[in-house]
Amino acid sequence: MDYGYQRIIEKSFDVVDADIRKALQDQGFGVLTEIVVDETLKKKLNEDFRRYKILGACHPPTAFKALSTELEIGLLLPCNVTLWENEDGTVTLSAIDAVKMLSVTGRDDLDELAVR
Repeated sequence: MDYGYQRIIEKSFDVVDADIRKALQDQGFGVLTEIVVDETLKKKLNEDFRRYKILGACHPPTAFKALSTELEIGLLLPCNVTLWENEDGTVTLSAIDAVKMLSVTGRDDLDELAVR
């Protein structure tokens, strides 16, 4: 699938997790939500799953502009960043393509916010 940007990184899961949080922070994003998918699936379904996290990232000035333009845009916020551990010990890091995500609105006035 082609929902966003993806890289395979040859570092440990914990290092990639820390690195992406720092990179997001350096760009003015905060992590508002965190879902530890593997732990949730184990707890709720007693199923084992690879290490997998979903980070809900938000850039407050951009979120404010978007919400001020279109209240329903909240359905698309925060922007997700995912990371999962591969069988070979690498980690896949994936981030949503905001241009594609916001294209579902059909509103040209939101395009400038997507390129932040």
